[in-house]
Amino acid sequence: MRVLITGAAGFLGSHLCDYCLKQGHEVIGMDNFITGNPKNLAHLAGNQNFSFIRHDVSNFIFVPAKIDLVLHFASPASPNPQSPYGYTNLPIQTMKAGAMGTHNALGVAKANQARFLLASTSEIYGDPLEHPQKESYYGHVNTMGIRAVYDEAKRFAESLTMAYHRFHGVDTRIVRIFNTYGPRMSLDDGRVVPNFLQQALRKEPLTIYGDGLQTRSFCYVSDLIRGIWKLAMSEEHMPVNIGNPVENTMIELAEAINRLTNNPAGVVYKAHDRVGDDPQQRRPDITRARTILDWEPEVSLEEGLLNTIPYFKQAMNHD
Repeated sequence: MRVLITGAAGFLGSHLCDYCLKQGHEVIGMDNFITGNPKNLAHLAGNQNFSFIRHDVSNFIFVPAKIDLVLHFASPASPNPQSPYGYTNLPIQTMKAGAMGTHNALGVAKANQARFLLASTSEIYGDPLEHPQKESYYGHVNTMGIRAVYDEAKRFAESLTMAYHRFHGVDTRIVRIFNTYGPRMSLDDGRVVPNFLQQALRKEPLTIYGDGLQTRSFCYVSDLIRGIWKLAMSEEHMPVNIGNPVENTMIELAEAINRLTNNPAGVVYKAHDRVGDDPQQRRPDITRARTILDWEPEVSLEEGLLNTIPYFKQAMNHD
């Protein structure tokens, strides 16, 4: 197949490029490098099955020759308000990527009669009142909140994808991605794994916001990419959660990272510094993924962290 991957220089997009190429497909990567990192694709230089187009998906997309599959991953995704690349500091670009970018990517799929997969997110559930979150849950989202530019962009993107499926007959898929970590994450991503790893590698105490009892479920990137590909190759049009259902408190994660990095500095609590609308709990119900895709994660948190730590060591030394 010829596969178009938008957001190809991002954390997930670049791993998808690698996976598709290993499957023997031809890959066209697309990114405008607002948040993507060219280093994530540097190893593909000279690969005859990989080509790259520098382009903002918010503008009309033209791709020469036939496309068989569109994987739409272009969007700022970092919640870090301290990062210039976080979606709270790129609010208009984030909403345009979710709205106009999805519209343009769907247009490529429609013109080529290609299959289309939208990278949606667990953020569409907001600060959930249902736990764990099933795909049938409509969410608890503050449309005026600081995170709304990302949440609502993805919710709109899902609606637009289903509209193209129902009205134009486009062969669509929607994956709702839960917390994922691994090599190629941005150092200033703002999520807890990069934050903790950098503090631990500097032998600093790990900063826990609130009481540390808030939970996340962490999926290693190879498991996620495998699940996304299974969904892309399935016949399922409705959204499917892909993530790890094993739930960890921030305290448990901090203890694991300190142990694996031999960091003696412990933790420090900042009780009143939680980010606005930060969910207290986040865990996927992956019943549909298990049933429809025969998929579930295989990499343990400890194994995944051990795979990730060397990347952060190297990235911090070159930063």
